[in-house]
Amino acid sequence: MIPIVAVPFSVVIFKMAIIPVVILQIWAFLYIIAPYKFEKSYYLFFGVYGVVNTYVYFLAIQKLLYLHLGAEGKGPFIIGFILFIGLLVTMNWLNVKALYTGTYHKMQQMKSINVHYLSFAGIGYVIAQLVLTFVYSEYAKMMFFILLLSLLSLFTAYFTVCIHRYYYISKNMVRVKQVYPSFGLPLNERQDETKKVIERSGIARRKK
Repeated sequence: MIPIVAVPFSVVIFKMAIIPVVILQIWAFLYIIAPYKFEKSYYLFFGVYGVVNTYVYFLAIQKLLYLHLGAEGKGPFIIGFILFIGLLVTMNWLNVKALYTGTYHKMQQMKSINVHYLSFAGIGYVIAQLVLTFVYSEYAKMMFFILLLSLLSLFTAYFTVCIHRYYYISKNMVRVKQVYPSFGLPLNERQDETKKVIERSGIARRKK
């Protein structure tokens, strides 16, 4: 929120940003009070967190364009919004593709992970923002700020893939429990479940 409240202040931009941010902060209290109990919903929260943060960065870029660089009309906002939606869709499409083609599994088996393809996922977004900057101004300082915000948007946009993970876990809870028996349990029950797993493992070894 720092770029949003910075001078020059825009009431319109602030109102567009503050409501989802406040809702997110209230939601976050669940994971302070009972983080283990709400483990499954945390994936949904973190995905929405990514959406909200990317949205706030989008607004911050719009503020730089309009209030610092003197952009006029609806063109920059519409183009920026299309880029914002396109970034989220692209990140989630790549996530689903990587999941169901076994890419994540292959990456887990590698000692070193080549992440170059991830950079290509958002490079178009960053370039488009820079082009938009050149169209409306030549100020190098503002261009640098927009570049930084665009790069930060790539990270927060990637967080939105957790929304898919939440729905995947919800549909495959039996499988999740087989791999992680204590998933979603409160801390005291989680410790009991861990002891049971250890005991069952010990019995199985003795039988062998």
